[in-house]
Amino acid sequence: MTKIIKIILLLALTFSVSKAEIIDGEKIKIGLLVPLTGKNSEIGQSIIKAVRLAINQINNSSIEIIPKDTASNPEITLRSAKELNTLGVKIVIGPVFNENLIYLDELSELIFLSLTNKNNNRSKNVINVGINAISQLNAIKKFIELKEIKKTIFLTPDVNYKNEIKQAISHSKIKIIKNYVYNTDPTKLTKQIEKITEYKRRKQNLEDEVKRLEKSDEISKEKLIEKLRKNDTLGNVKFDSIIIADFDESLKGVTTSLLYTDISPKKKYFITLNQWFDESLLKEVSSQPLYFPSINKKNYENFSSEYFEIYNQYPNQLSFLSFDLIGLVYYLILQNDSIINDKIFTKKTLFKGKIGIFEIKDNKISHILNFYKIENEEFKKIF
Repeated sequence: MTKIIKIILLLALTFSVSKAEIIDGEKIKIGLLVPLTGKNSEIGQSIIKAVRLAINQINNSSIEIIPKDTASNPEITLRSAKELNTLGVKIVIGPVFNENLIYLDELSELIFLSLTNKNNNRSKNVINVGINAISQLNAIKKFIELKEIKKTIFLTPDVNYKNEIKQAISHSKIKIIKNYVYNTDPTKLTKQIEKITEYKRRKQNLEDEVKRLEKSDEISKEKLIEKLRKNDTLGNVKFDSIIIADFDESLKGVTTSLLYTDISPKKKYFITLNQWFDESLLKEVSSQPLYFPSINKKNYENFSSEYFEIYNQYPNQLSFLSFDLIGLVYYLILQNDSIINDKIFTKKTLFKGKIGIFEIKDNKISHILNFYKIENEEFKKIF
């Protein structure tokens, strides 16, 4: 931790370096590939507004942002990227969506900082900068070690990101007993959770114990039976914590099924992935406490307020990430003596942004996240 603090302090000092260090007359050209037309145009417009905020805060006229439209289409994305290349751009923030990356390896001279949190692209010139599963599991792993939790199971929905979760489990080296893949169909979900939690066995244990007491000669058996009948099951399960890799109503469906099978968050840790402070979860009192990794909540709220004050609307989550990326790119260019090439993403570096701490190494960017719990209808920071 001391090492991290020292590096961050160094970053703060370096970031305040004189603007004169930028070669006189040279422009720092940063491309921006976002959807400006089509069904996702609101996302693109929000990102552009956040980038303007970042530029205003850096206050350096040498920075030139050149936005181009992707229209959420791979072919149009490639065409726009080629236009950026002819304008002398070497670093591009974007594209937003993973499916728009497929042709960008044709432009090996450009570096793309894609906003996706997927980790399945194979292009050497694309660095995914979204808050990926590995970053989230690293934070969860830290929490598990902090609480000395020994037995953890993983619940992964049978959806398109299940393989990404599997790879993240392996990469983070988080210790789990088993990763269960479940069908999100509500008509099938509860039966699956019953099997995972051995609900029928524990239910039968309760019935058997009540019958045993009824036939016994124990003096206090009536009180014991009365106490048992207040329970739904009898006997423990083989885990102390559950990581649920799900979101929104599907996440709520899983926690509801766990409660039905007599698995309480008061006795077992309920942990999930980054929920972006979904306020609807505050109302799910029976599923609290609920733990999750995320960005810095205070910074996110401050950014949203500043954004709203200027634009009279709230930003999307990708806007927050885009804001930080401008500062990150600017800092790395300064660190690399104003030379823009792929080497600026190879050296191990920590950068403190509003989201949290970015870790750059070997052309990869990950996030050191904060950790929160929802309890008593509040978001509470743990670390």
